[in-house]
Amino acid sequence: MTRWPDTHYRVGISGWRYPPWRKVYYPDGLPQRAELEYASNRLNSIELNGSFYALQRPSSYQRWYDETPDGFVFSVKGPRFVTHMKRLVDVDAPLGNFFASGVFALGNKLGPVLWQLPPNFRYDADVCAAFFARLPRTTNAAVEVAKGHDERMEGRALLESAVDIPLRYAIEVRHESFKTPGFVKLAREHDIAVVCADTAGKWPMFDDVTADFAYVRLHGADELYVSGYDDKSLDRWARKIRSWDCDTYVYFDNDVKVHSPYDAERLASRLGIGSAAAEV
Repeated sequence: MTRWPDTHYRVGISGWRYPPWRKVYYPDGLPQRAELEYASNRLNSIELNGSFYALQRPSSYQRWYDETPDGFVFSVKGPRFVTHMKRLVDVDAPLGNFFASGVFALGNKLGPVLWQLPPNFRYDADVCAAFFARLPRTTNAAVEVAKGHDERMEGRALLESAVDIPLRYAIEVRHESFKTPGFVKLAREHDIAVVCADTAGKWPMFDDVTADFAYVRLHGADELYVSGYDDKSLDRWARKIRSWDCDTYVYFDNDVKVHSPYDAERLASRLGIGSAAAEV
């Protein structure tokens, strides 16, 4: 069977279903249903972003697990209902809905959960601290949170996990008010990774390692979501990632002109990551 070897570095793409990638990154004639399998044999991680827009179903998470090699890891983007609508407040039921929606079906392929705040969300230490404290730190603890789901999940909730593994969290902020030592200190106290986001200068970038892992999102070197990364830029990112000396998850989100998968493969190569190896 195919599997990915163990590594400190996970490099991939944010999502994989993009029509412009077809016949460009994905071979001509490759069925859409085979795109995840194709990408997951070339990159050792993918950031699930459909979960940001809507609650997914256990059957979807199970299918994604089945279609990817052993040793592959998904990061999962937390719902915007929590970050953009509830703004991290009064989120017990929404968190329950998210965890009940099927993430446990990813088993040991479940990586960090990403929370992306909107650009107009100003830093509030009390709100952030209360939210961080609510987050379950193992899948078994998350099952208990999932049991607090509301009626919309009736008949479609997954309330058990086949494995009990630690849960990691990352937060991406987009307001300048977060550029304060207090926020970095708070994230470190709660073992939350502050995302190092390259946004072509549009939003603040953090280099601080605040958890036992680092999380990087590369949205475009010169133009948000559009521009790619040249060799010098990728060399620079590879050096930065190695300097952190910890598990690191890196996702390219510069998808408009089909830069993401190619840039991800080029950075992965610099970090010593090839394709999924064939094993008997």
